Amino acid sequence: MKSKRYFNTTGFCRPEKHYMLDPLRNQSVIFDLIEKEQYFTIHAPRQTGKTTLLHELAHRLNKEGNYISVVFSVESAGYRSITEETANFKIINSLYQACELFLHKKLWAPKPVITKKYSLQDYLNKWATTQTKPIILLLDEIDSLYDDVLVSVLRQLRNGFQGRPKHFPSTIALVGLRDVREYKTKVRPSEASLGSGSPFNIKAESILLGTWTKEEITELYSQHTKDTGQVFSKEMINRIYELTGGQPWLVNAVANEIVEKILKSDFTKKITLAHAEEAKENLIKRRDTHLDSLLDKLKEPRVKNIVSAIINGDSLVYDNFNDDLLYVMDLGIIRKEKYDIIFSNEIYREIIPRVLNFSMQENIREEGTTSWYIKPNGKLDMDKLLKAFQAFYRENSEMWLEKFDYKEAGPHLLLMAFLQRVINGGGRINREMAVGTGRTDLLIEFNGDKFVLELKLKRLPSARQKGLDQISRYLDTLGMTKGYLILFEIKPSSIIPWETRVKWEDVSYQNKNITIVEM
Repeated sequence: MKSKRYFNTTGFCRPEKHYMLDPLRNQSVIFDLIEKEQYFTIHAPRQTGKTTLLHELAHRLNKEGNYISVVFSVESAGYRSITEETANFKIINSLYQACELFLHKKLWAPKPVITKKYSLQDYLNKWATTQTKPIILLLDEIDSLYDDVLVSVLRQLRNGFQGRPKHFPSTIALVGLRDVREYKTKVRPSEASLGSGSPFNIKAESILLGTWTKEEITELYSQHTKDTGQVFSKEMINRIYELTGGQPWLVNAVANEIVEKILKSDFTKKITLAHAEEAKENLIKRRDTHLDSLLDKLKEPRVKNIVSAIINGDSLVYDNFNDDLLYVMDLGIIRKEKYDIIFSNEIYREIIPRVLNFSMQENIREEGTTSWYIKPNGKLDMDKLLKAFQAFYRENSEMWLEKFDYKEAGPHLLLMAFLQRVINGGGRINREMAVGTGRTDLLIEFNGDKFVLELKLKRLPSARQKGLDQISRYLDTLGMTKGYLILFEIKPSSIIPWETRVKWEDVSYQNKNITIVEM
């Protein structure tokens, strides 16, 4: 039976075409703010449903008939070389064009005339004055604006604020990837604040759109079951929740990958856990637009600091004043779980190291040939693999890490690249990384065997002892007794020569057999 609806992975959702949750289902705060004629911000990472929410909100307000509401994007003015005058005109033009999508013609904003100079404030004032109902303006992509243009737009909104609701929009929502506190660093990085006369002090509330719960994923997937009879079991939903962390685009993308690509829309076929793993791998390998825009952010210095710390397990002070941390959280790349700061979900945890070390993987030629490390019985020879890596690391690491963007996390990423090359031939790597643990744990599964590796930088003389305690605890949680502790020396070879730093030692520790591999 063919379904009329499908899982959407591009653009905003429409109820007649897509499986979707009501974006306004738990947003009574928005209606409350509109009633109180407040200005507020909505922020969320890319593809978490912001545009869907805005369109739904504007259409609902217009349908109920108490307000005039329009959603429009200011992105057309989002480039550095633009003058304030040109920006004003472009923004006004975007607003005018959006009226057609949301409003009856008699409610439209006035048609802009190219020859006339406009300020956004005057334009909104003229529009509001001619209308009998309050205007609710939903202004999207606000953080695409730069410097003086951003300040100018926010100042005009603040100046008009006093005239609401008769002479200015009664509510304006600024919508973007980040909270308003982020705009000030974008405007004048050298100043912590724009002072009390700043354009930001009119904001009543900041609303962050969160990820979905298991219950919400269940509700979304049950729409597919209702249409087609094809079931996502409870264990499937649990697994998809682990993979996606409830990130809306990923939740849709995994389901779409399974239903349409893997099972080719044959709704009689049963969805299994193996399909979830296959979908995960496909999305990572294909790097769809969502994942690409996420990975683009990894080049930013603020993101790099945090991502490096997670890969190494280095400490970060978690506080609300750590703007970098909040920024990377706002982007949806990381989240806080109890005391740990980790990548937001399993797919990000997997794809981020793989993308960062991709060029390394490509350059590991002969040494990374899977067949070299396979025993006659098809099992992986981990000792041989790690000894080969030691030799490879000694020969290449200094030259490679020098050119590498993520220097801090370089040793860890280089080993992961080496392993990935070999493991791709028939196994998988599960990574455990969190800020402040001082280590990275890898669980490698290959042809029925499991190998535990713990990676640690030798920042202090106590690193070896700490590493032994940590891997022993990690093995306990897995119910295993054999593991590898990999210690990377961070001092240059001019201080500690390779002859003394490359070591291999088997020790018995707390009833475990641990191989210590140093380099």
